[in-house]
Amino acid sequence: MSPLALSLVLAAAVCHAAWNILAHGTSRIGVPFLWWGAVAASLLWLPLVPITGGLGTAEPWAFGVGVSVSALLHCGYMLAPGAAVGGAWLPYDLQANPRQALGAITAHLAALGVEFRFRTSVGSIESGLVRTSRGTVAAERVVVAANHDVDQLFPEVAEQHGIVRCGLDMLRVHAPLTAPLEAPLLTGWSLLRYGAFAETAAVGALRERLHAERPDLAALDLNQMYTQLPDGSLIVGDTHYRGAAIEPFQTEAAAEALLEEFETLFGVAPRVLERWQGVYASGREEFLDLEALPGVHLAAATTGIGMTTGLGLAEHVVAGFADAPAGGSTRTPTTTAHAPHERHHQEGTR
Repeated sequence: MSPLALSLVLAAAVCHAAWNILAHGTSRIGVPFLWWGAVAASLLWLPLVPITGGLGTAEPWAFGVGVSVSALLHCGYMLAPGAAVGGAWLPYDLQANPRQALGAITAHLAALGVEFRFRTSVGSIESGLVRTSRGTVAAERVVVAANHDVDQLFPEVAEQHGIVRCGLDMLRVHAPLTAPLEAPLLTGWSLLRYGAFAETAAVGALRERLHAERPDLAALDLNQMYTQLPDGSLIVGDTHYRGAAIEPFQTEAAAEALLEEFETLFGVAPRVLERWQGVYASGREEFLDLEALPGVHLAAATTGIGMTTGLGLAEHVVAGFADAPAGGSTRTPTTTAHAPHERHHQEGTR
């Protein structure tokens, strides 16, 4: 091989290695980036195949083996050791920004003729009547969807079902990610919280490992998850604490833990734009779904999945009215499949 040819081969090897390093460091999305990069390169080079020697003299099977081995090696390179051992494909997943969704839903329903009474408090509810600060409203059916405030209107029901308030700490941050976060990112801490995974055999081993490695995060009852908004900022969450009442004072240790884990995962330091405390109903079951009085239905998600399942729960409740007379019970109360002790491990306590 001539010195010129050897130089060209070495230069090509250096350029290829440099491209792999840059691609791996900047993409942070591994195989999808590699796939689309390969597609683009193939489309660019395909017209040149006939004038560059074609497929050569190799047998088709040998050519296929070479392509397959190369693809596997590249995929393995693009994923850092231990970075991923599995995944989930959610073809029907839908994201909605609650800051925008609430106003959009309200406007949509108002356009259909639904009457909203803002700045109006409810004092008491009985069959056929809702007593408010603006007078009494008569109704054949009443749905109480007050979430954690169900204990203010029906304290006996809340006590019977073990419903308390759950406070959470969340952040909105800016961070110079090397690539957009095109879908919500949930971690192992998130999987411990949701019933579909909590019923699998793997949940015990995952919980044991995470709690052993980071007891400090377990004490915060962490749900480590991230979502990027259209403006590029990211929602970072979240820690949890429960009680009959939630104090408004947020410990800075919780925010520091969220920010440290963000930097560890993404490799960049985030800048906090907003901090807030959320409150939702937390009970032994996933949902409160029952008739408290004839014609008075209580409905709430009693875990942290209210924004995920709220519209479906509403459809479920209203659908039950079709099979019952006005002012009567709609159906047998619905409960979750998780027993109280399983729920304790699933969400944790603090």
